[in-house]
Amino acid sequence: MASIRSLLKTLFDQFIHKDFHEAVAKMTLIDAFLFLIVHSIDKLGIWPRLPVILGLLYLGIRRHLHQEYNLFNVGRSAVGVRFNPMDYPYRTADGKYNDPFNGDAGSEGTFFGRNVLPVDQKNKLIKPDPMVVATKLLARRKFTDTGKQFNMIAASWIQFMIHDWIDHLEDTKQIELTAPREVANQCPLKSFKFYKTKEVPTSFYDIKSGALNIRTPWWDGSAVYGSNAEKLQKVRTFKDGKLKISSDGLLLHDKDGVAVSGDVRNSWIGVSTLQALFIKEHNAVCDALKREYHHLDDEELYRHARLVTSAVIAKVHTIDWTVELLKTDTLLAGMRGNWYGLLGKKFKDTFGHVGGAVLGGLVGLKKPNNHGVPYSLTEEFVSVYRMHSLLPDYLHLRDISAAPGPNKSPPLFEKVPLPKLIGLRGETALVEIGFEKQMVSMGHQASGALELWNYPTWLRELIPQDVDGRDRLDHVDLPALEVYRDRERNVARYNQFRRALLLIPISKWEDLTDDKEAIQTLEEVYGDDVEQLDLLVGLMAEKKITGFAISETAFIIFLLMASRRLEADRFFTSNFNEETYTKKGLEWVNNTESLKDVLKRHYPEMVEKWMNSTSAFSVWDSPPNADNPIPLYLRVAQ
Repeated sequence: MASIRSLLKTLFDQFIHKDFHEAVAKMTLIDAFLFLIVHSIDKLGIWPRLPVILGLLYLGIRRHLHQEYNLFNVGRSAVGVRFNPMDYPYRTADGKYNDPFNGDAGSEGTFFGRNVLPVDQKNKLIKPDPMVVATKLLARRKFTDTGKQFNMIAASWIQFMIHDWIDHLEDTKQIELTAPREVANQCPLKSFKFYKTKEVPTSFYDIKSGALNIRTPWWDGSAVYGSNAEKLQKVRTFKDGKLKISSDGLLLHDKDGVAVSGDVRNSWIGVSTLQALFIKEHNAVCDALKREYHHLDDEELYRHARLVTSAVIAKVHTIDWTVELLKTDTLLAGMRGNWYGLLGKKFKDTFGHVGGAVLGGLVGLKKPNNHGVPYSLTEEFVSVYRMHSLLPDYLHLRDISAAPGPNKSPPLFEKVPLPKLIGLRGETALVEIGFEKQMVSMGHQASGALELWNYPTWLRELIPQDVDGRDRLDHVDLPALEVYRDRERNVARYNQFRRALLLIPISKWEDLTDDKEAIQTLEEVYGDDVEQLDLLVGLMAEKKITGFAISETAFIIFLLMASRRLEADRFFTSNFNEETYTKKGLEWVNNTESLKDVLKRHYPEMVEKWMNSTSAFSVWDSPPNADNPIPLYLRVAQ
């Protein structure tokens, strides 16, 4: 057997990039063959152009490989710690008691996991200087948008999700970065201070230290409900299961002007608007359940409504937001497959979950699957979600008292600088703007593109906040800070990141981009050493797949973790049933297909008057999606 394996290794090595020889040597024989398939397709660069069914096969193989080789636990795993899921048929305030074999998995204060093993960068924290990188490669020169594909609701949505999933525990020690002389006159802040990420020992021999997530990484709506009992207490009314909301449909505020919601740190009014919408959604679910089940008390109504609302959020993200982000037939089929399976919605609605994850989808599986690694979100996941370039410099407020123009477009009323709409200042502004005007304005404005030289300059002197939503004294240069954060947290730089994800690395700057000015600037900052390229810069510079608003490198993390958020959670698998959600609650989830459905439920006149597009995440005056008579799985990539 050893001789056969040695012979096969020799054969494999002839067809596989030299950087992957070591990784393939650690794979099972079957996985090595599977890798050979995807690697051959990668070398040809054709997977995005494959027919849909073949593209799905490619992505399915890739996902399997990453599930096997790109999930690393940080910290000790609980051994033999079990509980009876029947004792917790609801989402707990702090995320505990979801995984029956590990009650703490995914709870507040647990470690970020890893998709790529840590790469020590202690000696490279300021090489090259983060403020040089931010100034020369990231800072916006002229705003570039995404056309009609992605609007400001979509940009706000991903921030809404970040407030649900991830935030690092900080140390009490501050660090200061000072702008080098060569860029000092181009930096709004000549220096800035910030708190380092708290490094926590894991008591484990493999990965010796890590960082703690102070949000719950489950898809549990914690941006609305909070990540612990204390925050949850503040947002509940304790009457009929409902949450607190103002009579104008916006968030309430405390005496200091801080919004009353599950997570309010480093927010802006786009996120606050979505938080308010899903508080209304939660309360509407409570009303529907109370009408149907008179015996349910306040606590029971709250628990069921939270399950339903969290599932609606997850579904909207899966089959609506992501489909607009990755606008291809293959990804439309793939994301719907994650929720409904290849057999589709009609079959699943009629016959239930049949045929495992592929045919029936991840949602409704008989049991959760964490692939042998306790659930968490990862440091690499955090890194690829650095998307502040989606934000423009101004919000274009619309006049919704006027008659609709062509394609239901409202006239421009006022351009408001984004810095006036963030933090405490923004909350005051939103009260005057109102929900509908804010939502319509975001719907009709394109988001920024994730490219070099498109990171908002106003974020280079940002007022950060404490976890309670109160402003700090020290302003920060956010793009420089984000470059530093990846290094500080030992996230691999771009080329090593790609290798670890079994993607062909670049060998020269021309492999990354065709832009001559970008190549010249990359050489100026990094020299000829492509191995020093920071991940954030690489993600922004990388040539995009047609239809993708993000890079392929970032997408591979999405491919792995988007599935994991569903399949590792028992409330989307073994407990996604009428007994847990109630019959009415499950119907509510099954009948909601998009954010447009949610908006129609609460603001039907607004949607009818101002939304021309099929999705609430594309620019609202864009034409509805055209009917395609060819079945989705039989389509050929355009």
